Amino acid sequence: MTSQKKGSSVRPRLRWEKLLATLALALLLPAPAAAQKKPAALDREGHPWWRHAVFYEIYPRSFADSNNDGIGDLKGITSHLNYLKSLGVDAIWITPCFPSPQVDFGYDVSNYTDIEPMYGTLADFDGMVARGRKDHIRVVLDFVMNHTSDRHPWFLQSKSSRSSEYRDWYIWRDGKPPDVSQPPMPPLDPNAPGGEQPPNNWTSIFGGTAWKYDPTTQQWYYHFFDPAQPDLNWRNPKVHDAMFRAARFWFERGVAGFRLDAVDTLFEDPDLRDNPPLPNVILRDAAGNPLPNAVPGKDAYGMPLQRRIYNDNLPENHVVLQQLRQLADQYGAVLIGETWTENIAQLREYYGESKAEIQLPMDFLFANVNRLSAPEFRRQVALVESAGGWPVYLFSNHDITRAYNRYGGPHPTDQVAKLLAGLLLTLRGTPILYYGEELGMENRDPVSREEVQDPIGVRGWPLEKGRDGERTPMQWTSGPNAGFTSGKPWLPIAANYQTHNVESESRDPNSVLNFYRAAIRLRHRNMALVEGNYVALNERDPNVMAYLRQYRGHALLVALNMSPQAQTVSLDLSGQGYGVKARLHALLTSNAARDQKPASMKLEPYGVFIGELKK
Repeated sequence: MTSQKKGSSVRPRLRWEKLLATLALALLLPAPAAAQKKPAALDREGHPWWRHAVFYEIYPRSFADSNNDGIGDLKGITSHLNYLKSLGVDAIWITPCFPSPQVDFGYDVSNYTDIEPMYGTLADFDGMVARGRKDHIRVVLDFVMNHTSDRHPWFLQSKSSRSSEYRDWYIWRDGKPPDVSQPPMPPLDPNAPGGEQPPNNWTSIFGGTAWKYDPTTQQWYYHFFDPAQPDLNWRNPKVHDAMFRAARFWFERGVAGFRLDAVDTLFEDPDLRDNPPLPNVILRDAAGNPLPNAVPGKDAYGMPLQRRIYNDNLPENHVVLQQLRQLADQYGAVLIGETWTENIAQLREYYGESKAEIQLPMDFLFANVNRLSAPEFRRQVALVESAGGWPVYLFSNHDITRAYNRYGGPHPTDQVAKLLAGLLLTLRGTPILYYGEELGMENRDPVSREEVQDPIGVRGWPLEKGRDGERTPMQWTSGPNAGFTSGKPWLPIAANYQTHNVESESRDPNSVLNFYRAAIRLRHRNMALVEGNYVALNERDPNVMAYLRQYRGHALLVALNMSPQAQTVSLDLSGQGYGVKARLHALLTSNAARDQKPASMKLEPYGVFIGELKK
């Protein structure tokens, strides 16, 4: 039986089956930030800046609240850039901060060229970019290309009439009459007349059909996500031009790049063919166990699971991304892709096989390893190395359960958190941290449906609890509300805030935070960790993942014990030119630093050893 995993929230949580099979067109270009000197796009050796950078994702509602309304904002981010500088962060990725009705907390955009008032103003944004430039921290924005809010002026015009000039900016189709040869089906939209059915069988990952009926114009519009997020029609050149003008608006304002949301879903099959079902798939948790009450072939909302071959990862996506890359290159900017792929071959396509596309397509195949497994992580790293592009690695984000919980089990430990840092920050590629990950922040999942704010949790409870748990406020202090706000926080604070917070951990030399600081500092100072090649060692060891990073005659060895028992490993480095007298000078370990011999390395439970290799 094929299994469907459910380890990590909507885009991860309900898309695991993929692993199986104003606002007018003319935009004024402000330039207060752009007028300043831009940071160099290349280093002295010709490497692009994003290859050396440590990225840090910020969920603005939850990072820092400057006006004590319980919701984070841009001034809050700006006030803590000094903290991010001390951590060693080079670039921040801010999830959507554009005007929005907040149905999906910013991923339903109603204006692509302004700032959501609850977060601040364009002046606040410019101030943040300018302060970041002083602290050598670039700003990357989340750009939602696939869909808008249903309250965006484009969509309001589109739904006003079938003859509207904006009608073809979205995907509208006639429905189908009910099949009288089959038992009556329940209406998939209560507004549809006479049992009329949607144009095809496509389902939304937010639950239910992916089509909503509009009584005014008597047609259905398509939404891959929530009904409040109608999909744009990227086959319309006017949509293309409008979105590219919005991108240029932010590049001119000093943005260093975009994280491209859901870029694998930009295009749909023009013939609207039905997706094939997955009748034997069953929803599973992060540990691989079937969810209680899960029904084979059904998602958390009772809809048929399907392999989305006609509305996901279509070839036309790549043409748009190649064009966007050309625009980004004019500004020395980076594109990070939310690229849900079934295999490495698909991931390779997003790098660009004939023309350059996304510099950093996210490798969710790596992030979807939901247990500490040296063989599985080793396998995924080998696969992404084979893709030929520059890897990008992450463990968690605003859609994925926090790493502290996923890998630490029911009783997470700081040692596991340090182990994850040791892996993420020593691989060849660009790491992306999720805010609070450097503290060992844990999930605080809702305990009842009444507590849920995330729309997918509201619809899918209890099988789908939503993403609130990984979006709780940043933990700054051990005081009230973890120092996030003096008002009522929009989400509850995670339970471990009194011990896992910036203030307390900064004073503790053995804290998770100070281990992250040390690991990032080592990464920045050692070119072998940034530009060196990756050579896997002891590839049959079930417990210890070890590898070399080599650059211009300089070599570092990384050994990570992914088991709860102490391990002794013997590494044969003769193939790399190191004899029996080779020594390892400890640079960073998760306990007391000590030198070791490759032939007999001792690692404590969940131990980390990073050392310089000497002949």
